[in-house]
Amino acid sequence: MGVAVILEAELDVVLREPLLRLLERVDSERDVSQPDRLGGALRRGDLRLEQGHAGAELAHEDGLGVLGRLVPLLEAEHGSIPRDRPGAVGDVQRHVVEPLQHVHDPIGTRLRGVTWVSGDGVRLALVDEGEGLPVVLLHGFPDSSQGWRHQVPALTAAGLRVLAPDLRGFGESDKPEGVEPYGLRHSVADVVAMLDELGVASAHVVGHDWGAAVAWTLAAYAPERVERLAVLSVGHPNMYRRPSLEQRRRFWYQLLFQFDVAEELLTQNDWELFREFVDGEADAERFVADLSRPGALTAGLNWYRANSNPRRHLGTRPDVPAVAAPTLALWSSGDRYLTEEPVLESVRHVTGPWRYERIDGAGHWMQLDSPERVNELLLDFLA
Repeated sequence: MGVAVILEAELDVVLREPLLRLLERVDSERDVSQPDRLGGALRRGDLRLEQGHAGAELAHEDGLGVLGRLVPLLEAEHGSIPRDRPGAVGDVQRHVVEPLQHVHDPIGTRLRGVTWVSGDGVRLALVDEGEGLPVVLLHGFPDSSQGWRHQVPALTAAGLRVLAPDLRGFGESDKPEGVEPYGLRHSVADVVAMLDELGVASAHVVGHDWGAAVAWTLAAYAPERVERLAVLSVGHPNMYRRPSLEQRRRFWYQLLFQFDVAEELLTQNDWELFREFVDGEADAERFVADLSRPGALTAGLNWYRANSNPRRHLGTRPDVPAVAAPTLALWSSGDRYLTEEPVLESVRHVTGPWRYERIDGAGHWMQLDSPERVNELLLDFLA
């Protein structure tokens, strides 16, 4: 994807020169293997309106947050961009700054060290920070690597190297068309391909939600790649072969997501149903902004269509192997989507050392709701 910048006129020198100076300050973070399209466009001063684009679509091939950092830095140096000035300045405020506030965390909280790696036929955005024994962090729906922003500093400070990809279909990573590419085996293959490209033989693996399902599956089928396994919210895959009636009730959304009307239902009235679904989560606006990108919502729902279709409960399927790695399982009492029993009873499918911890008072996104407790448990287990 090339640069998609929303301006109604050429970027005038008032903005172009400060942006160029700021670009120099973050240029050391640029992936030099990719063309510097943003820098070239800034230097030519020819950033123009592209009809049909929205602020949440701002991207460039080497970007991954560079532009998202430039605009807040610009405001920090020069104050809020005035709305009453005609032309480009007002357009930047309306079409760049405001949308980016929903896409990117404020400066200083956004994860840094983002790069690209190859998955199983897809390109993945990856946060790679720190040095030491690698720890892979795998997020779930409707999240991205930004969901681990409270864990990354704690883990790197403890001497660990964090590898946090945006899983296929999420965040900045590729979003292949169709349902089949979102089967769990493809994401497991993505993680293996990522580790191979980085020269990492094995790593600790931490997963939440769908990321936990990927983590369990990776540990079961590629045990040599997983040193220690930590799973948040989700139990071993075998525990969902015959879910309880209460768990089936909580899975109502998974049934809804099977229908092609789901996209329209979730987004109508300014994403009203989706906002209710995430239950006032603090990152709701970030979720909405991410899913507003072209194809992003369908890609996220395709995870459910590929892996949670009710037909999967017909007949029998081979069991997923037990996990040999030392395993830490966390469940939060405020989880509205997943019950405790499948996580607690996953000990039946772990042959290595087992530890279970319940986090009271936190919702489904426990790493956001109770970051200190989650960090404490992860550091005790991993470091």
